Amino acid sequence: QVPLVESGGGLVQAGGSLRLSCAASIRTFSNTVMGWFRQAPGKEREFVATISWSFGNTYYADSVKGRFTISRDITMRTVNLQMNSLKPEDTAVYYCAAGALPGRIHPEDFDSWGQGTQVTVSS
Repeated sequence: QVPLVESGGGLVQAGGSLRLSCAASIRTFSNTVMGWFRQAPGKEREFVATISWSFGNTYYADSVKGRFTISRDITMRTVNLQMNSLKPEDTAVYYCAAGALPGRIHPEDFDSWGQGTQVTVSS
């Protein structure tokens, strides 16, 4: 289990930006994949973006591609999600997650989850 702590959520107007961060205990040799998922009330948890820790390979949901950027800071042991051009439909609780490759985009591939941080985008 990898302890995860998210931060950076908040309220922003449509078109604005937020940056989420996830503090994690990462061992580079463990073939870890880190990701962001989101869940709106009454909806299933959905994939947003993932990144392999060792190689930096990234994957994005079509709905956020071109607007969101996932990255990791190896020395600081953080995973970040830069969210630009936010839309009201981006409103959700965002969760940081950790798993092991070859897992990529499915929630069931991840076995460690943060508590979530609320992102609200107003119109």
